[in-house]
Amino acid sequence: MQEHVIIAPHADDECIYCYEILITKKPIIIYTEPMSKERQQEALSLKNHVEIKAQFFLNNIPSHILNPDSIFYMPDPYFEKHFAHRAWGAIGESMARKGMNVIFYSLDAPYIHEVMNPGGKNELLDKVYPSQKSLWEWEKKYVLFEGYSKWIFK
Repeated sequence: MQEHVIIAPHADDECIYCYEILITKKPIIIYTEPMSKERQQEALSLKNHVEIKAQFFLNNIPSHILNPDSIFYMPDPYFEKHFAHRAWGAIGESMARKGMNVIFYSLDAPYIHEVMNPGGKNELLDKVYPSQKSLWEWEKKYVLFEGYSKWIFK
């Protein structure tokens, strides 16, 4: 079975960047950065709102998840501004160059598209990540847009 795996450096990245994947594909979510207790609780509360298989791993992706049939959603290594996103994007680039199925996500890249259900995305973010509400309260791009890019190597 083909798994969809979102690599999220921060709890809330999976909702902000990959809402449509989250809702339609029910992915495994791997959080890669340490979190406070509050952020852990928020990330876990996502399971109450969306049926997902969230797993917490720090620093490394476990080998049993590195299935060549899986589709990995990872931060873009070039367009993302946060250093942790770019670092994981570089790992994603390495995986893609080795032939793994990697799709890069970003809100800052030229391949942005409008989210099909921004109201649902905003509602989920508000319910699940109240501590981060100031991010999308004034910056509508977090709710209205997402971007995915599949690199093609010759």
